[in-house]
This record gives sequence, structure tokens and C-alpha cells, in this order.
Amino acid sequence: MRKSTRLSVLSLAAVLAFGSLAAAQQVTTLRGADVDEPVHLDQVHRQIEGRMQRNYRQQPPLIPHGIAQYQIDVRTNQCLSCHDWTKAGERSAPTLSMTHYLDRDGNELDHIAGTRYFCTQCHVPQADAPALVDNVFQPSSAN
Repeated sequence: MRKSTRLSVLSLAAVLAFGSLAAAQQVTTLRGADVDEPVHLDQVHRQIEGRMQRNYRQQPPLIPHGIAQYQIDVRTNQCLSCHDWTKAGERSAPTLSMTHYLDRDGNELDHIAGTRYFCTQCHVPQADAPALVDNVFQPSSAN
């Protein structure tokens, strides 16, 4: 009993020590402004037309068109009005990968899997915007 009490006290001391270190560090912002301070943009970054090359093998494709007015919620996914396999041919849009129609157990579905329903969790619009932080990433084809 005494040994477990000693371990509990040591564990609590370690947590408190690390917690005070974290509280002493100052968090800086990438925006260069406080959270509640409005930041006025000098320019609106334009959408890049056409498809951009992927930087690595499993990178989700970037969206080559604006999606600002697209509704994607629990009831509606406007992306599927063009990209679902039943409509892609008539709309001349790329069809979703077959992986989007597999459930967690690998069974094929006739509709998009729930795990792939919210497109923007993986896919983002292409934009000509500067990097927020320094990036030294090299595409895999450059190696």
C-alpha cells in the first residue's frame, strides 16, 4: 500500500512540473495578430484553373474549382451531384475512386460510404496562396 501511495505522489508531482512548464511557454500566432483582432487581407488569392500535379502518391486530388457556395452537411453533399458514379459521365466530371464506395469491412456499396461522405476533410480547393510557414517538402518525384 505504501509503495502505491509513493508512486501516486511521484506521478502527481511529475504532472504538476510538466504542466507548469507548459504554462510558462508563450504561444505565438501564425497570423501575426490576436485571435479577436481583425486581419485585413491585401489580396484575395485566386483559384488556379486546371488540375495541379500531386506531390506524393497517396495525396488526395485538389479541387480545381471554387466550392464556396457548396453545401456539404449531414443531409446534403453537393459534390455528389456531379462526381457520384451515377452522374459523372453525363456531367463530364471525374468519378470518385472505388475506395469511396467501400465500407469499413471492404464491402462494395452502391452509394458513397459514410467514412468518405465529407469530401473537404481530405480534398481542398487549389489556390495561389503563399505558405503560412516555411516548408522544405520535396515532391517524391524529385528524389
